[in-house]
Amino acid sequence: MKALYIILSMAAITAVAGCKLSSNNQHHTANTELAALFDKYYEERLQLFPLEATAVGDNRYNHKLYADFTDTYRNKLKEFYNRYLTYATKFSPKTLNEKDHLNHQVFMYELKINLEGLNLNDNYMPANQFYALPLTMGQLGSGQGNQPFKTVADYNNWLQRMKAFTVWADSAIVYFKKGLNSNVVLPKSLVQKMLPQLHDMVTTNLTKHLFYGPINTLPATFSTSDKQTITANYTAAIQQQIIPTYKKLHHFLAQDYLPKARTTSGINSVAGGGDMYNYLVRLNTSTNTPTENIYQLGLSEVKRIKAEMEKVKTQVGFTGNIAAFFEFMKTDKQFMPYKTPQEVLAAFQTIHQTMKPQLNTMFNQVPKTPFEIRQTEAFRAASASAEYNQGSADGSRPGIFYVPIIDATKFNITSGMESLFLHEAIPGHHYQISLQQEDTLLPKFRRFAIGNNAYVEGWALYCESLGKELGLYTNPYQYMGALGDEMHRAIRLVVDVALHTKGITREEAIAYMMANEPISEAGATAEIERYMAIPAQALSYKIGALKISALRTKYSEQLGAKFKLAKFHDAILKDGSMPLNVLETKMNEWAKKQ
Repeated sequence: MKALYIILSMAAITAVAGCKLSSNNQHHTANTELAALFDKYYEERLQLFPLEATAVGDNRYNHKLYADFTDTYRNKLKEFYNRYLTYATKFSPKTLNEKDHLNHQVFMYELKINLEGLNLNDNYMPANQFYALPLTMGQLGSGQGNQPFKTVADYNNWLQRMKAFTVWADSAIVYFKKGLNSNVVLPKSLVQKMLPQLHDMVTTNLTKHLFYGPINTLPATFSTSDKQTITANYTAAIQQQIIPTYKKLHHFLAQDYLPKARTTSGINSVAGGGDMYNYLVRLNTSTNTPTENIYQLGLSEVKRIKAEMEKVKTQVGFTGNIAAFFEFMKTDKQFMPYKTPQEVLAAFQTIHQTMKPQLNTMFNQVPKTPFEIRQTEAFRAASASAEYNQGSADGSRPGIFYVPIIDATKFNITSGMESLFLHEAIPGHHYQISLQQEDTLLPKFRRFAIGNNAYVEGWALYCESLGKELGLYTNPYQYMGALGDEMHRAIRLVVDVALHTKGITREEAIAYMMANEPISEAGATAEIERYMAIPAQALSYKIGALKISALRTKYSEQLGAKFKLAKFHDAILKDGSMPLNVLETKMNEWAKKQ
């Protein structure tokens, strides 16, 4: 029955494409059938991942929300990926032109890696303190996220999503319980972090509730009757659905789950955890690099960057050891010159203006998408890192660099403000994501892709290494901040692998981090707990950045005077994100043409 269904589905796709399979496509012509397949895949995928649709500005599914960790839902995904894999396999790479071949490679990789992940039992831990729908709902429901609140239909869409969230929460509790029965359980320290996050959503003062935000900003164009109806519906939904749901989740995690949560830190201590980690390493690095090699690479990078830090310490005339130097930078008042959040945001604007002249020599292709710097909303600032939220492809929503500022007087310049801006904003995530979204020649499944972490985060980290060439890092303490950021990514290679394969504890990992970079205990704790929550994700940064740096070095040596940095950057960013092995093949072809 299954095989027949796949054949029928393929026929349906072909019918939609309005063309038949053929084997005589010429090298130089675009394959219209493949393009139709990509389009169909993208359209069907949006319906399965409605939050992603909302994020890319496609508002057709803004009312939908699924418990995507349930077995029923994952079986739907398996059928979906398998069906497209069967179809995509029919295309011979020899018959495809260069662009189609590249897209086909990325497509096949995406289908296979996603299918493999659906065989793991990580769905028995459906949320954590770092990635969790209860947190995402807060962002969306505040009216400050990417869920639109411009029309009456927008407001009604969110009412449906709030209702669907109650079903999500009930399902989450069922799957958390399955985890308890199968030894697939979150660490205690992570559950303890989730409790206040949930508790904050149980405020009794309704007008102060985060989800009341859209009522405070009801468009003036709405009729009086619409405003009254929406206000009444939202009030009822918050009181009868949202607050009870967050209460129920909090009660379950505090009373039933926390006492049975695990005391170990690494994913290898849960049932099937070893396989889970090996898969996540491949998913996040898009390489087959053994974990031991990654660990050793991390140790050697830590050693190299530490030597560079010692040079800066000597340059500024500090006589104590490196730990004392870290402490000095963390605590000396000269490094905390700001009084208001506005001053912090203005300092980031200055960084942008300083490097603009050099940016023009390093990039020929720059995005059209507008760009803004904003302070992170208060409700999530305490647990948030600085981050980039992508704009919409049509430019109606800007790319936003969010900076959490809990107390401006404690905002420290040695935290690496310049490197942070290069990574999260320009030319890091803003250039890469915006250029990808603006490229109408890319099939939509790639144009709006959020995968290939090693490429996306690797590019952003590589951009930090451009600081001196961009006229930044002239202040030794800002450069020290950049080294701190680079050290942070190197430490990740060590502690992530050690946590999940070598049995080191959360406390040992925190101590290692604090010994090797200027970070507070609270900062190190949040980081280590992040790696415990989302294993291997932190490996992608350094693996990707080192690959891009190595390619730059290789081609500049090969090509000599013919090597142009702006052309190299344009070529890296052209064609959007992709697995690192596909990127290297593509770039080798680029180098031959220079």
